[in-house]
Amino acid sequence: MDYTEIAFWVGRVLYGGYFVMMGINHFAKNQMLAGYAASKGVPMPRLAVYGTGILLLIGGLGVLLWAFIPWAVLALAIFLLGVSFKMHAFWSMQDPNMKMADMTNFLKNMALLGGALLLLSIPSAGGYPLY
Repeated sequence: MDYTEIAFWVGRVLYGGYFVMMGINHFAKNQMLAGYAASKGVPMPRLAVYGTGILLLIGGLGVLLWAFIPWAVLALAIFLLGVSFKMHAFWSMQDPNMKMADMTNFLKNMALLGGALLLLSIPSAGGYPLY
């Protein structure tokens, strides 16, 4: 195993593991996250948190297992785009501290989306084991 294979494996564990842990968090802390979602005007916040938890688990497990990558990326993209523009709309915040926190989270989510989209370029370097 050369360094690129090790880096690829470690990257998959870190990137996919992040989303799996966040997905688990959506189920374990649903009431708290639903309260935050409600404060941002999300309709049916408990259901929305469960739904986004499923998207996170699908995306994260796909990356971790390196299976069904186009579907995993789609799940992550749906989550990251929806959450970023609804929950982290920093441009509409008046409080400078809240604005900075939401801007940080929005930009982090856009970077995570970029990373997910990059995964789609990997088939040309060897393919996916499962589709």
